Amino acid sequence: MVDLDSNEPLASIDERIALPTASIGKILLLVELSARITERDASGFAILDKSPSDAVGDSGVWQHLQAPSLPVADLATLIGAASDNLATNVLLRQVGLDAVRTRTEGLGLTRTALLDLVRDLRGPDDAPQLSVGSTAELTELFVALAHGRVVDHATSSRVLGWLSLNADLSMVASAFGLDPFSHRTPDHGLQLVNKTGTDTGVRAEAGVLRGPRHAVAYAVTVHFADEGAASRLRALEAMRTVGFDLLEYVH
Repeated sequence: MVDLDSNEPLASIDERIALPTASIGKILLLVELSARITERDASGFAILDKSPSDAVGDSGVWQHLQAPSLPVADLATLIGAASDNLATNVLLRQVGLDAVRTRTEGLGLTRTALLDLVRDLRGPDDAPQLSVGSTAELTELFVALAHGRVVDHATSSRVLGWLSLNADLSMVASAFGLDPFSHRTPDHGLQLVNKTGTDTGVRAEAGVLRGPRHAVAYAVTVHFADEGAASRLRALEAMRTVGFDLLEYVH
């Protein structure tokens, strides 16, 4: 946890350790796309088709829609709102994982990376995780986004706009009492932008919470033995407890 205005660290535990972060790494893809739109690169304005090679299950809504093609900005919106896996794979095919890695390194991130496209099953030749990250770097990334320093103000603002649609408030943000489907404007003095990641044994969240008194950037990752409902609920309860601490600080 870092105070957004003073950049003063508020709390940290094992913040330099790189852990699996599941879909949180999709932020890095959104940063690369947003930078291309800012630079008026043609690849940032294409209309892309979904193909059988992009198909993947789990999170997202495009796999359930009839539309065969969407503009890249709409794909980014689906990723921000629903962590859409199919939209992620189609967009990665357009942007390229190497470009995302180059952009990530240019941001000074050394323990945080999008490692692969989204897969239903990971084989021995695939990256073992979709993404990894340290909570220190993820917090720094959100501080930079909030201050318009990720590439430039326009690029940062566009990424925050996509992420502000996120409907997953099941982890840290479950403590904030916000409407999962409508929290782009302040509600009882609170305004949230966040991204979550979910996988077997992984729950992760990073974001910015603004309140009447303070604003804070935060990142929380829990890597646990997902042996049943009880262990999963304990992980979520721990994240919710962090959320209450954040709420008390900003309110």
